[in-house]
Amino acid sequence: MKEDMANPPFADHLEAFLSDNYKVDGDGQPQQQKEGKLPIIDIGSLVSGGEEEERRRCVDAMERASREWGFFQIKNHGLSDDLFSEMRREKKKIFECSFEKKSSGCERFNKFYSWGAPNATSLHQFSWYEAFHLPVSFISEETETSDDRHRDQKQQFQSLWEVLDRYTTAVSKLAEVLAGALIETKDGSSTMRSDKYFKKDNCFLRLNRYPPCPLSSEIHGLTSHTDSDFLTILWQDEVGGLQLMKDSKWVSVHPHPGALIVNIGDLFQAWSNDVYRSVEHRVMTNAKLERYSVGYFVCPSSDSVVGSCSRKEEETSLYKKFTFGEYKTQVQKDVKNTGNKVGLSRFLLL
Repeated sequence: MKEDMANPPFADHLEAFLSDNYKVDGDGQPQQQKEGKLPIIDIGSLVSGGEEEERRRCVDAMERASREWGFFQIKNHGLSDDLFSEMRREKKKIFECSFEKKSSGCERFNKFYSWGAPNATSLHQFSWYEAFHLPVSFISEETETSDDRHRDQKQQFQSLWEVLDRYTTAVSKLAEVLAGALIETKDGSSTMRSDKYFKKDNCFLRLNRYPPCPLSSEIHGLTSHTDSDFLTILWQDEVGGLQLMKDSKWVSVHPHPGALIVNIGDLFQAWSNDVYRSVEHRVMTNAKLERYSVGYFVCPSSDSVVGSCSRKEEETSLYKKFTFGEYKTQVQKDVKNTGNKVGLSRFLLL
């Protein structure tokens, strides 16, 4: 499939607000070159049930990173290189389909496809990406059930669904371990059980592709944002481009072979009473190379209460109680009305 047929029509939608003297990048490198020493934590003792002292050191490191960075990388997480290779192969297949097919031709899952920001009113709102944002429940359904009405499409992407199902199964187990450890660290009474609060079918998998962007360096692969979930687990390729906000400066996250990136979401910040940090992050474009990543978003059910539900009695809550469903609805309303996400400040106690 030719690249121009596979890529979304980015340039057509940028033409309205790109000036005639926009800068064309020649080296393909992000504007920010500063590399941050994002903590890399060996979680083997958590995954395999190591000695208590080793486990305690691992959890303490995760807690520090969640307080200071809101991000950390993990190694010895239990996911195999073979599984990553299969994911890379299968997601490339689907992104190499024509834009027409991705956006309207595959009726079983084109409703989960998005790209750029066709409704953007300014350059800073535009993102140079395309993605499939898939409910894990949908992936399971595609793997387990047969539907004669969509048999041809299902057979065409059968290997994709099988690999996605294996990946989400593995990452969901990892997410339960990580969330459980951080919950226990924050509140020794463990009033929130991760195995009850986070069901696999409530979570989402996002397949991301960032095509080469030969236009302005002002265009981002993904604009600055915080994640609205509880916890995010990200696999990224070797291209890089992810940046996070640290001490009011953008810091580039250098890809570490075999590592996964974990970041705190808005819900975890609210639940922890701002002990853990959901920080802004973005993706820079590259003029020459495409970038792939896969995000797993750990979410509770829509009626799950967040806010101050798990704080200790002696703590003064910063947030009123709210459900995940209420939070999502408010975020969607703000984005529709203003073009920007307001987020947690909407739920602060005055």
